[in-house]
Amino acid sequence: MRLWVVIPAYDEERSIGATLRRLAEQTDLGFTLAVVDNGSTDGTAQVVKEFAAGNGAFDVRIVREPEKGTGAAADTGVRHAIAAGATHVARTDADCLPHHGWVAAVRRAFGDGLELVSGPLLPRTDEFPLKFWERRLLPAVIDLAALFGRFRPGNQDPLYLGPYVMMPGCNLAITADLYERAGGFPRSRIEDVHEDRALVNRVRRVSGAYGLRKDVVVYGSVRRLRAYGLVRTLGWYADHRYRPPVVDVR
Repeated sequence: MRLWVVIPAYDEERSIGATLRRLAEQTDLGFTLAVVDNGSTDGTAQVVKEFAAGNGAFDVRIVREPEKGTGAAADTGVRHAIAAGATHVARTDADCLPHHGWVAAVRRAFGDGLELVSGPLLPRTDEFPLKFWERRLLPAVIDLAALFGRFRPGNQDPLYLGPYVMMPGCNLAITADLYERAGGFPRSRIEDVHEDRALVNRVRRVSGAYGLRKDVVVYGSVRRLRAYGLVRTLGWYADHRYRPPVVDVR
């Protein structure tokens, strides 16, 4: 298994360092890392270069994608990895902290026959002191979004080979073969299409070998929840019924 980890990043100078350090603390370091600089205007690329210079645990690549969009950046990163020989690709985001055993858990899931895997997205507690409602409500927001997804008309089609499962783009891993068969992430902006949902539905047309694993854990930022508030955050994830004036919360 030749595993790569892909991180799309746009203006994440302040956040990506913690993500990179967490990857360096993984119990399984048998992967190559590709950070996709999505047209950043800050020092994101420099942070990655400095980390790469001091990191001897795994190979670090910087990939450029000038077309703005999480879907476009993620697709570029995954396809770069596959072209370089990756057989399996995991993705997280530049404001997330994978659990120390995340890579090992992803590898186990693939070993058990899954072609697409995800798991819990829990709130980070290191960014700033979390309010009680933030600590409790991020998992609740995710659960509500997953419930909505099961009944969303766009996720219903008799041609799908399995039920809809919510898989956050910041905690997702897929085989190279399935990525290419399914068509990959749509090359879109997050404000236009939730690219993770689109990928899951593309996969459901060609494979039923996907699922959630409790040990595939990533801790995500609550900055969007804090900026939007609960109701607007729910609207954002429910087909962009809420469209914020500033999408890239930093």
